[in-house]
Amino acid sequence: MSSISENIKAIRNEIEDICRQKNIDAKDITLIAVTKTIDVTRIKEAVDSGITHVGENKVQEIMDKYDALKDIANIHLIGHLQSNKVKYIIDKVKLIHSVDSMKLMDEINKRAKKSGIIADILIQVNVAREDTKFGIEMGDVDSHIEYASKLDNIRVRGLMTIAPYFEDVEKTRPIFRVLKEKFDELSSERYSNVEMKYLSMGMTNDYKIALEEGSNMIRVGTGIFGKRVYNTNL
Repeated sequence: MSSISENIKAIRNEIEDICRQKNIDAKDITLIAVTKTIDVTRIKEAVDSGITHVGENKVQEIMDKYDALKDIANIHLIGHLQSNKVKYIIDKVKLIHSVDSMKLMDEINKRAKKSGIIADILIQVNVAREDTKFGIEMGDVDSHIEYASKLDNIRVRGLMTIAPYFEDVEKTRPIFRVLKEKFDELSSERYSNVEMKYLSMGMTNDYKIALEEGSNMIRVGTGIFGKRVYNTNL
């Protein structure tokens, strides 16, 4: 079994290989270590191996680990966020990846204003229209961007998607390609608080395809920490 540091090194090497083929700078790719169920000791091992961004799926896990991680890594909220939990993490996370409604935008904006900050968010898009996944449909992206542009304490930094799991990972390619096209289209729009900087696509199973299709932010958990044990005590 590979160590956390060996896994991270292997992923970095793959990122560099793909970037070399695409003639882009690997430094422009953000690797987020997904730390759902992972204890602080192992997270610190990843940080010691060069990880600077960690992603949590649940608000409670951010709360539980925040004091241990706040000074050593940027924390991202990558899982579904309920409006009534925004207040707990609004001043603790670098980026909220999973904004999927105008109602949630309103709450983030309200809580950010109360905290005296500008909240960076991504719009989550359910490109494949899976019933089991959150996110807005492709056809609703423009209206959500337009809505967000009117909120003073939100800054849209890009788009996020989660592709369906396929044994044949090549099947994810059209999904990533479609969102990259939308990302590029929105990059030419001009709003004071909208900047298409991050395209968060790709997880352990499909991040290589996502990178090939233009992702610049990947979320890798199992590929770094190994298979999760869901009864881990935090």
